Amino acid sequence: MHRWISRTSVALMALGFAATASAPAMANSSDVTRQGGCSHNASWKVKAKPDNGRLEVEGEVDSNVRGQTWHWRILHDGRVSMRGKATTGGRSGSFTVERRIINTRGSDRVGWRAVNRNTGETCRGGVTI
Repeated sequence: MHRWISRTSVALMALGFAATASAPAMANSSDVTRQGGCSHNASWKVKAKPDNGRLEVEGEVDSNVRGQTWHWRILHDGRVSMRGKATTGGRSGSFTVERRIINTRGSDRVGWRAVNRNTGETCRGGVTI
């Protein structure tokens, strides 16, 4: 009987460790994040979360090439909400844009698009929150 209890305890501890090891790392359960590849070699990520009655949107492009100029847009329910230019930098050759947009009633569709006009590479994705 003692051996059975000991084996059961070890099995339960192993299951508990496996469950915590495979749990996704999230800063907040209300964050919605998606990521993917762009049309050439770069990758993109977009994240949205509620923030004091607004939506905090973060868009990122990682091209692994420093000094590239990208034209970006944040879309909200299909319409351009914000736009700008950013240059990749740092060791990773990436840029990040953080903006706050209006949080409308119901679900919000947030789109992210970035274009490198020199190479023609396009990154696009979106989340619904």
